[in-house]
Amino acid sequence: MLLKEYRICMPLTVDEYKIGQLYMISKHSHEQSDRGEGVEVVQNEPFEDPHHGNGQFTEKRVYLNSKLPSWARAVVPKIFYVTEKAWNYYPYTITEYTCSFLPKFSIHIETKYEDNKGSNDTIFDNEAKDLEREVCFIDIACDEIPERYYKESEDPKHFKSEKTGRGQLREGWRDSHQPIMCSYKLVTVKFEVWGLQTRVEQFVHKVVRDILLIGHRQAFAWVDEWYDMTMDDVREYEKNMHEQTNIKVCNQHSSPVDDIESHAQTST
Repeated sequence: MLLKEYRICMPLTVDEYKIGQLYMISKHSHEQSDRGEGVEVVQNEPFEDPHHGNGQFTEKRVYLNSKLPSWARAVVPKIFYVTEKAWNYYPYTITEYTCSFLPKFSIHIETKYEDNKGSNDTIFDNEAKDLEREVCFIDIACDEIPERYYKESEDPKHFKSEKTGRGQLREGWRDSHQPIMCSYKLVTVKFEVWGLQTRVEQFVHKVVRDILLIGHRQAFAWVDEWYDMTMDDVREYEKNMHEQTNIKVCNQHSSPVDDIESHAQTST
């Protein structure tokens, strides 16, 4: 098991980010879905928890065979997906990733949001007080992203919002920018297979970090698209994007899901 705490600051308030996050996830999923790969939304509906209260539950299938390293593609089915289940009780969320083909693999993410610059060192004391973990700050403006994902229009160093006036973030922006909020993510990766555990867990954390960096850069760079939206507006947008994305992903699969799961069980 490899545990890390990521802290991603944004030039937004927690209330603003609630809309921006939903918009970004839906648009990003749609953009990244093509030729049978991407994100299929299986379920998205209100959910009530006795402890956390009212929230939203989503279940998705993330098809990503071509995005795996060559050593991983050699041992997984041609059509391969990860199941994502998320419980959103904003400003607290839980996300879990599992794979039927790899029963000893899982990712567990707990997220909390606060209006500060990532300065709360005790935010996860109830969840992981005695567990050793590395704290990793992610800077949306200054950290490098994989070259294939770079777009100047989504670079916070160059982008400036017309509606908010925020942007063109420079080195050290987190120390002085207002408003500012932080997304705290406690990420646990497990791959309990002798000989591969360390390699796989480190690789997954690298992928998680890249996804967090790219997604949060986009959430800010798209701020003028979502800034005037209400929660009802963004839920309607989310619904429309999910329908369009499912068409892009599902219509391309040559094998039905039952065949995929059967293949997975046979392989294991």
